[in-house]
Formats: sequence, C-alpha cells, structure tokens
Amino acid sequence: MKFPQPIPVRELARRFDARIIGDDTLVATGINEIHKVEAGDVAFSDVKKYFDKTLQSAATVILLNEEAECPPGKVILLVKNPFEVYDALVAEYRPITPLRNAIHHEADIHPTAIIEPGVIIANHVRIGAGTRIGANAFIGEYTTVGEDCVIGPGAIIGSDAFYFKKQSGGAFQKWHSGGGVIIHDRVDIGAGCTINKGVSGDTIIGEGSKLDCQIHIGHGAVIGKNCLFAAQVGIGGKTIVEDNVVLYGQVGIAQALHIGQGAVVLAKSGVSKSLPGGKTYFGIPAEEVREKYRELAALRQLPGLLASLAKGKV
Repeated sequence: MKFPQPIPVRELARRFDARIIGDDTLVATGINEIHKVEAGDVAFSDVKKYFDKTLQSAATVILLNEEAECPPGKVILLVKNPFEVYDALVAEYRPITPLRNAIHHEADIHPTAIIEPGVIIANHVRIGAGTRIGANAFIGEYTTVGEDCVIGPGAIIGSDAFYFKKQSGGAFQKWHSGGGVIIHDRVDIGAGCTINKGVSGDTIIGEGSKLDCQIHIGHGAVIGKNCLFAAQVGIGGKTIVEDNVVLYGQVGIAQALHIGQGAVVLAKSGVSKSLPGGKTYFGIPAEEVREKYRELAALRQLPGLLASLAKGKV
C-alpha cells in the first residue's frame, strides 16, 4: 500500500510520540507486511527475535518497541506498541467508506462492461472493457478487473483479509485491510467465489486464469497466468501459485506456500508445504503422485502382513 504522498519520518515521530534512531531525514512512501516490503515502506516488529529480519528487509522505516542498531539508509521509530501504529496508519489512509448506493458514483466502469441486476460496486474500483459482472456480485474497494473477464453471480471480490493479531490475553485484534484485488484480463471467476483483498498489498489473479464456482482465495495470494481451479478449491493467504497450475476439486493449500509452474494437484488433496512445478501431486499431505500411489498400495497389504505375522507365517 502506497501513501498519497511521502510522509517525513520526523512527522511520523511527532504524531506517534516516537523516538528516532537513525536517519531522521528519510520519508515513508508506503506501508507493508514484512514479506512484501519495498524501499520506502514502513514495517514493524514487536517480537525481539524477529527484529533482525525486519531490519534487514527492504523496508526503510522500522517500527520497534525496543532499541536496536539501525542499519545504514534506514530509520527506527521506537514506539510503545508498533502494531497499533502500523494499523492506525493503514486505517488512516485506507478508511472504510460505507456504500450509500449500489454502484459508487466514482467507480470507473468501461461503457462496454455488462453489469447485471443486484451488483454492488464500491469506490476505487475499475472494470475494463467487455467484462461481465453477474447478478448479485460484490466488487469491493480497491479492486481492478481487467478486460473481457467474467465474474459469476454472487461472487464476492475484495472482502476483508482474514488477518488477526493474537493478544496476550488470548483475544484476537483485527488488522485493517489496506490492500486490494487485481484481476487481469480474460479471467473467469465462477459463481459464489470469494477473493479477499490483501492486508497491505494486493491479491492478484493472473491473465487467462479460470476459477470454477465456490472457490476461496485468501489475502495477498498471487495466482499466475492460465491457471485452472476446479470447484471448492481453497488457497491460504500469501501463497504464490505460478503459471499454468491445475488444481482439481476441493484441493486445499495452506498459507504462505509456493506452488511451482505447471504443477497439477489431484482432487481432495491437502497441500501443507511448497511444491516444485512440473509434477502431479495427490494425497494428504500431497506428495508426488507415483510415490503416493506406491505408499497406498503398500498400506493395502498391511492387514494381510499383520495377520501373517500373528500366525507366525512371516
């Protein structure tokens, strides 16, 4: 997420009563989670064992709650609660804008786009030429839909990220969602699909990808070009799926994984670790299909082997 204009570090320090460690002439140009930070971004850490990872990231402005040595070219803002400062900045620059009409008057909709009855379109939305939005779909703030796309009836694009910070007492505090959704050209999104926007970056669906009905894409996930997902696939937040990946029905992929180009995952598989591309996978946990079938064949022989052992025949 980028700020409308750069914010001087000194101004941030004044606003949040922060102590500056490092170069106080720097400016913040955006804000991001640690896995997506770029030069100029604000990032935070409130757990000491993660300080070094945050300080060595691409982020320029680091919010910490304890003193640390500041790397060259960066600045630390020492605050009591880094998460609250981070979340307050997101909320300030991406405030919730309640809808008063079905289609926001500032939404940018190409004249050739087809908008069916009951569609809700929020502010900061752009819909490209030749795209069709099915009846009763919802297109949330900061969503871009490319050209010649199809969004099925009842789809929900740009719902809040499912992202919560656990508090010391066990309660969960919601992060403000400052990201958006980008759907590139010639993408099909089936009926009843749900796509969360990112926490601070964007959830992205690559050009030419096809999603069946009732699929969920988590916050900040990046889906490549020409992917094919069958019904009831679920992809966890921050996972990256490269080009030409095929996921059959009811495949579940955990968060923050990487699925390589051309991978195929067979139906009802559960993916708990990153998978190299160019192979076919099956099972829970998903493994290369030939290995998994050999494992299942061996398991089918296990009852007979145990019976033979009990009779002393082995």
